Amino acid sequence: MDEIDIHLGRRLRRRRRLLGLTQQELAHACGVRFQQIQKYECAANRMSAARLWQLAEALEVPVSYFYEGLTRDQRETLESETASLIDERMGSREAQDLIRAYYQLGERPRRRLLDLAKAMNGEVDGDTLDEIVSDKTLQAA
Repeated sequence: MDEIDIHLGRRLRRRRRLLGLTQQELAHACGVRFQQIQKYECAANRMSAARLWQLAEALEVPVSYFYEGLTRDQRETLESETASLIDERMGSREAQDLIRAYYQLGERPRRRLLDLAKAMNGEVDGDTLDEIVSDKTLQAA
């Protein structure tokens, strides 16, 4: 377990309890099962940026709340790990090929492709996904 994940989990538990929410209630607000909240709180599972955002919204705090109290060394470690991960992903041949192909598309197909990717990642609702899939512009691209 990473000490930053432990810190985030403790902050999550503290805020949830302060608001008098159960794990079940918080899970429902974020669209996950209560076991997932348990895993976040004990740092068994890492929280994605998107999930951290959802939790912050449900707990009525800014995302920065979760990072309050981290030591300078912990923050520097987090920043370094994040930068390395981004560099690693963006530097892959697959990512470079995807970026080139994406920018060769026209503006409308690019937007639709982005919407499709978000939908596949669970960031848009089912109606939007149906609209994307049936869009003739994307199919023609």
